[in-house]
Amino acid sequence: VVEFAPGLGLTASLLLDESPASYTGVDSDADAVEVTRSAIGNRGDMVVASAQETGLGTAAADIVVGEAMLTMQGDSTKKQIIDEAARVLDADGRYLVHELCLVPDTLDDSVKTEIRKDLARSIRVNARPLTVAEWTELFEASGFEVEATELRPMALLQPKRMLDDEGVLGVARIVGNLLRDPDARKRVLAMRKTFTTHEEHMSAVGFVLRKR
Repeated sequence: VVEFAPGLGLTASLLLDESPASYTGVDSDADAVEVTRSAIGNRGDMVVASAQETGLGTAAADIVVGEAMLTMQGDSTKKQIIDEAARVLDADGRYLVHELCLVPDTLDDSVKTEIRKDLARSIRVNARPLTVAEWTELFEASGFEVEATELRPMALLQPKRMLDDEGVLGVARIVGNLLRDPDARKRVLAMRKTFTTHEEHMSAVGFVLRKR
C-alpha cells in the first residue's frame, strides 16, 4: 500500500491495522513525514517526496490511497498526481480516493465558480473541487475506470464529526488553540461559513478506481 500525503497518520493507522504486506507514505513536507512516522512507528516506511514524483518504483504497489488532497490542487497538478498513481500501481491495482465534490453534475458553471472562489478565500488555497462527472473524466484520462463511487454529506467542521474524529480531548485541544490564535479562529469560522452557505452543492465523494 502507498499513501499520498498521509497527514497525521490516521488513515495510515487504519490501513496498517489490516496488516498489508508493506506500507509507504509519501509527503513533500519533512515535518509532516515525522508526524506520520511517530503515529505508525516501525510498521511502515515514509518517503519525503511529492505526490507528482514519488521516486517509487513502477508497478510497485497494489493499492494507492489519496485522502482529501487532489481538491487542493490545480487541474494540471491533479493530472500529474493521478498519472503518478497509475505509474506506481501494478496491473489491475486500485486507487482509492476521498475528495470534495460539487453536486449535481448539472450544476451551473457560475455556481461552481462562486463556490471555488469562496473556498479559496476561506481556506487560502486555490481549492478546486469537481463534480462526480468531472472527477470521473479526469481519472479515465489517466487510465483508470471507476469501479465504485459513494457520496456522503460534507461534514467537515461539524461538531459531531469532529468529536468522532478527534475525541473529546482532541476537540478541547483544537478549541483551546483557536481561542489563543485569533487568525486561525477567523480562518476556521470563515471556512465553516463557506461550507454552510454552499452545503446544498458540496459533498464528500469516495472513488474505487481500477487501473486498466
